[in-house]
Amino acid sequence: MSDTDLIKLYSARILALAADIPHAERLTAPQATVKKRSPLCGSTVTVDVVVEMGRIVAFGQDVKACALGQAAAAVVGGAAIGRSRAEVERARDQLRAMLKEGAPAPDAPFEGLEVLIPARDYKNRHASILLALEATAQAMAEAEAQGKPQAGTQV
Repeated sequence: MSDTDLIKLYSARILALAADIPHAERLTAPQATVKKRSPLCGSTVTVDVVVEMGRIVAFGQDVKACALGQAAAAVVGGAAIGRSRAEVERARDQLRAMLKEGAPAPDAPFEGLEVLIPARDYKNRHASILLALEATAQAMAEAEAQGKPQAGTQV
């Protein structure tokens, strides 16, 4: 990877997102918690959710990833509250298609993931970038499967 490629990949915008991840604290009483790890690079994202009436009402995450994975988690954290599982799964699938097939960036409210378009050429980074959405989608599925909302949940 040349210096120019590195500069393009780790743009100021990506680094700014990585430095300011929303909801970067774990929930005290989540309905579901999912930890995802990229075996290639060792990045991990742990997501906690509380889901009520099919939508995320509380979200927390612990992100131990490269700047690209952190930037993705920042966009996901900023958009997660109020989202349905279908919206999260659509964003995950659109992000995967953006990275692997050259498709456009995910729809709103996850359109900020377009900042990661330069990572298309770096397949070894794709798994880290996908962790936050994969963990969120799985956590929502697990929370919905439990079907028991938590009263008095602190965020």
